[in-house]
Amino acid sequence: MKSIWIVDDDHSIRFVLEKALTREGLPVRSFSQTREVLAALEEDTPQVLVSDIRMPGGSGLELLSTIKKQLPGLPVIIMTAYSDLDSAVSAFQGGAFEYLPKPFDLPRAVELIRRAQEESQREAVGEAEQVQMPEMLGQAPAMQDVFRAIGRLSQSHVTVLITGESGSGKELVARALHKHSPRAEGPFVAINTAAIPKDLLESELFGHERGAFTGAQATRRGRFEQAEGGTLFLDEIGDMPLDLQTRLLRVLSDGQFYRVGGHSPQKANVRVVAATHQNLETLVKEGRFREDLFHRLNVIRLRLPPLRERREDVPLLARYFLQRSAGELGVEPKRLSEAALQRLVNFDFPGNVRQLENICHWLSVMAPSLVVEAKDLPQELLVTPGAPGSAISATMSSDVMPLASGLTSSAAVNSMPLPAVPIPPSPDAWVAEMAREARRLLAAGEPNVWDVLTRRFEASLILTALDLTRGRRIEAAQKLGIGRNTITRKIQELGLE
Repeated sequence: MKSIWIVDDDHSIRFVLEKALTREGLPVRSFSQTREVLAALEEDTPQVLVSDIRMPGGSGLELLSTIKKQLPGLPVIIMTAYSDLDSAVSAFQGGAFEYLPKPFDLPRAVELIRRAQEESQREAVGEAEQVQMPEMLGQAPAMQDVFRAIGRLSQSHVTVLITGESGSGKELVARALHKHSPRAEGPFVAINTAAIPKDLLESELFGHERGAFTGAQATRRGRFEQAEGGTLFLDEIGDMPLDLQTRLLRVLSDGQFYRVGGHSPQKANVRVVAATHQNLETLVKEGRFREDLFHRLNVIRLRLPPLRERREDVPLLARYFLQRSAGELGVEPKRLSEAALQRLVNFDFPGNVRQLENICHWLSVMAPSLVVEAKDLPQELLVTPGAPGSAISATMSSDVMPLASGLTSSAAVNSMPLPAVPIPPSPDAWVAEMAREARRLLAAGEPNVWDVLTRRFEASLILTALDLTRGRRIEAAQKLGIGRNTITRKIQELGLE
């Protein structure tokens, strides 16, 4: 097992960490200055590096920069005094795994080093598995069926209908069908028929002649002409107006169309791939979609499964999106802890793959450290519907504000029972409740609305945290992200003793 390296010019810090890590069965090497570390790196490498920022002979930030050039996957923990928080920000920007403020809690420091060690082991496995990501990802059986269908259609010009929920990747499938078809050298043109106003959609699809309508100052080629020799992808085909459905049917039947205001037929050498999240059979029964057009489009149907039906693909997709976001932002890719990854896998993703991609981009920007813990995930992943008493939600319950709504004095706050913490029906429910209460107080002429609502808000937060931690103040302060002195002072001010 590789060693944990500790770099600090303070002998007492090195001694305390050495003893604590040794008791945990972890091998340790200590250094008093950065040049000793650089010399040791020529012969060996650590599993985790823990370094102070300010040391004679070279700073920890300089060491971090050098380490990241040689060993980009090595977790580096930067130790810093409270007065060095600006340096801590620089440490994160330089790729630090985490920072450890001095004076630190020894068990927390050991736990942090343990996490870094686990991450180092995962990183070693990840590097061995690094491969260039393909155009589409999926190990789930349903996705393998889609891949097989794309392969079977690779030499075909047949019309394809792709069905699936919004965000499930229908356009990716359409692009793959084009890329692996005999028309791959031709253009791929996509149009979302639901995103274009009805009055403009006909011109977008078929083009128009000069003077065909007000503003038509020049002849314009439509999407069918732009896709000549290639593939035209008609997304959300179920939203196409009925009169345009008739024109589309004629193109699919005859291979010809007329520009708006035109009199000469144009030939359409185009493969049409359509997609929809709607049930076209239902639309046909309701008279909102032409049955003959449906049968023209429904030659080959590919159903793209929602992400909740292919949960085994979530880790692969998440890793890919995190790497891609990091490349776009010019930062080191974030990595998911086991707990965070499990939350992603268990989430239903109503927005499907697109929602996962957005979450990964959010994490690349907002997650505080290189390893994303469960608590760092966006709010929608932290709320588990139908799980009363869950301590995961980072927002106040809609039931918490009403409990505090009658409080106007410290005595009233003191008499309030510790609240239960049900999961809110909406992450914004408590905001709406507070807005209603603010409106009521303002309308009543309350002179101290700010103070009244602030006290209620703080009291509800503190009482909720204390309920979750069974009265343990330090743990409650940590959950709230405030200091233990702050929570003690607030408890006294609000009369929560």
